Amino acid sequence: MSEFDKIMATQLVSIGNAGITVHAVISAAVVVVVAIGLIWVTQKLTVRAQSRLGEGRASTMYVLGQIARYGIVVAAIFAVISTLGVDLSALSLFAGALGVGIGLGLQDVVKNFVYGIILLFDGTIEVGDYIELNDGTAGSVSAIGPRATTLRTNDHIDILVPNSVLLADKLTNWTRERASRRMRIPFTVAYGSDKEIVKLAAIEAAQSVPFTLPDEGPRKTQVWLTGFGDSALEFALIVWPTLDAVKRPGSMRAGYYWALDDALARHGIEIPFNQLDVRMRSYYGQEGQAAIEAATAVTGKRREGKAAARKAVAKTANDAADDVANDEVPDAV
Repeated sequence: MSEFDKIMATQLVSIGNAGITVHAVISAAVVVVVAIGLIWVTQKLTVRAQSRLGEGRASTMYVLGQIARYGIVVAAIFAVISTLGVDLSALSLFAGALGVGIGLGLQDVVKNFVYGIILLFDGTIEVGDYIELNDGTAGSVSAIGPRATTLRTNDHIDILVPNSVLLADKLTNWTRERASRRMRIPFTVAYGSDKEIVKLAAIEAAQSVPFTLPDEGPRKTQVWLTGFGDSALEFALIVWPTLDAVKRPGSMRAGYYWALDDALARHGIEIPFNQLDVRMRSYYGQEGQAAIEAATAVTGKRREGKAAARKAVAKTANDAADDVANDEVPDAV
């Protein structure tokens, strides 16, 4: 036996009746490297297929790619164990301890992994969907991982949401089945405005926005009178925007409001704003205020001025009472 063969046959560690040699370790390392390479190739092929097939079938290719990656990982684990020649019965004690650990400390990890598998096969949430969570967090699903799902907001911020949250809590899928949604854009106009002109201006505004879908069947642009406010008529512009616009609700609403402001101004429709008139009266009345100013000017002390004001108010009240008693109050006109 050559020196190289002796080195390869050198036993490093013994597990049960099996001994792990240098040759077995190198073979296991080769299996791991091959598995990593296959996972990398699978990911690249999945991304390329998604870009070629378009958004409609991209989620299906993503699911197939994830299943392939999980399969490669499982196959690599069994191949490494087989290459090392480890007797699984010798690991029974370790497996029991691992089971206890999973039941105690790793239960959330296992739960999220199982929920991730459910999300992949369920189809209610797919890669590319724009979803909004119950707490207001919204974004496009960019990846469904074994532990968490990645949401990318319109500010290009990645938010990791545990898979269990997506299945346990209520959420809104704005683009499920890749269909557009009806949106309501509220606005107000001044009382006395011609409602037909308001309707005409709002529809012109909607049609001027490039991401408004053309009217067809029940999906058509409408204008509703929704209420009577304190100082304005309340309307809602009902529109069907494109799927890309639905994924960007902030910019979509901004576009419609911009067009509405231009159209209403072009037709001479006033957009009201709240006005508040405040009238302030002195606690001491006009006579009392004059007494305060006079006493302050003479004595230089504000306290004497307020005392004089109280006397003036009391005198005015007494004079009014005398007038009532003497029936000297004139009849109201």
